[in-house]
Amino acid sequence: MAETHVLMERLEKAVIRLESLFSDSHRSAAVEYEAVNGVSGGVAPYVEAFDRLLNGSVAEFLRNSRTLEGDVKTHAEMVCAAFQAQRSFLLLASQYQEPQENEVAMLLKPISDKIQEIQNFRESNRGSKMFNHLSAVSESIPALGWIAASPKPGPYVKEMNDAATFYTNRVLKDYKNSDSRHVDWVKSYLNIWSELQAYIKEHHTTGLSWSKTGPVASTMSMRSILMSGQCVSLPPPPPPPPGPPPLFDTESPKDEATASRSALFAQLNQGEAITRGLRHVSDDQKTHKNPSLRAQGPPVRSPTKSHMPSPTSPKTPPRQSHSPVLELEGKKWRVEYQDDKNDLVITDTELKQVAYIFKCNKSTLQIKGKINSITVDNCKKFGLVFDNVVGIVEVINSRDIQIQVMGKVPTISINKTEGCHIYLSEESLDCEIVSAKSSEMNILIPQDSDYKEFPVPEQFKTAWDGSKLVTEPAEIMC
Repeated sequence: MAETHVLMERLEKAVIRLESLFSDSHRSAAVEYEAVNGVSGGVAPYVEAFDRLLNGSVAEFLRNSRTLEGDVKTHAEMVCAAFQAQRSFLLLASQYQEPQENEVAMLLKPISDKIQEIQNFRESNRGSKMFNHLSAVSESIPALGWIAASPKPGPYVKEMNDAATFYTNRVLKDYKNSDSRHVDWVKSYLNIWSELQAYIKEHHTTGLSWSKTGPVASTMSMRSILMSGQCVSLPPPPPPPPGPPPLFDTESPKDEATASRSALFAQLNQGEAITRGLRHVSDDQKTHKNPSLRAQGPPVRSPTKSHMPSPTSPKTPPRQSHSPVLELEGKKWRVEYQDDKNDLVITDTELKQVAYIFKCNKSTLQIKGKINSITVDNCKKFGLVFDNVVGIVEVINSRDIQIQVMGKVPTISINKTEGCHIYLSEESLDCEIVSAKSSEMNILIPQDSDYKEFPVPEQFKTAWDGSKLVTEPAEIMC
């Protein structure tokens, strides 16, 4: 036993020594690569300023997200990873000259992949209780694309920040008087974009500032940036990578693949000799020269291996379908993925309940009684009839929507929607219509036992009156 213990200690020391040598060799290789390419390795002032943003507002947002835990915490860690990817790109730009446009797109791919991952997480967690938190992040995270925006990237970030405010206001409405942690979360998240706008205004007013000296940036230079270890890590560090795969049973597939490639290249290298194996077809066997063959119909292929149907051959994957949903979940009515259903009815309603309608096509829903609010999201050719709503009716990212108010509703909001017809009742004529980024909106007012249609302006003109900007609908819409 004593000998075994001594042997284990010697093995552990040897492993530690090997790991140290491996780390030192990689670090020296990175430094040598930078020296050869004329990169100084110093951090530019605008990279240092971005580090302060990472260690300040981004770190605070991560801390506040961890207190909420669950989906919000996971989402926030994705956001931090996206900012780290942007930091690497800024470090690259500070040391290398700007490459061609197609090369820039390749270098931006890690950032765009992180943005897509964040947005996909929101889409796959629509049933989350923190859906408004996820939506605020998902709608505004494209602001990291300011790097490719010119000549004024600052306003682009502000536009994304405004998109986040649409959902953060919902968070504040739900938790302002009940849980201050969510209020702190909203403040810290919006503060990221405010500080990013200030950062851009100071360091990249007309677009990203690339280095004027040094080599032209490439994927290899990005790799050297990552190898150099010049990264700012936010607590906690990411989990260690998985261990190496087992060494057994790996040689045989590799040898088979190598043999297959060698055989393929040997056939391709035959040159003109590759056609010697083709069979000559005489004129009497050619359909276009022999009318009798055309009368017999198309030739029947022999059941050779290449033409035999394979039971394992991949087929086009079917279109992903979701089961339709119409259920009460807590205080939320969920109506989702309904297609060609014109008899959907919700009758057992209460004042504290809300309705969320998602991806319903060619369907009609009737909500009876009094309800708090209704949201129509990502629907097409959808009809909604309701009695009374005490809060707001929202239509988002939809097309060809028809809404009929039987009782009262104080506000109807239309955002990013093409085609929305609203039939008001006599009791709801004082309803306010709020619209943004939408078109083909019409309000129908009851008059003489019928409805008269009034279009909502889509085009506006703005002028300076000496003290302020005055905006009014363009004459073509009046």
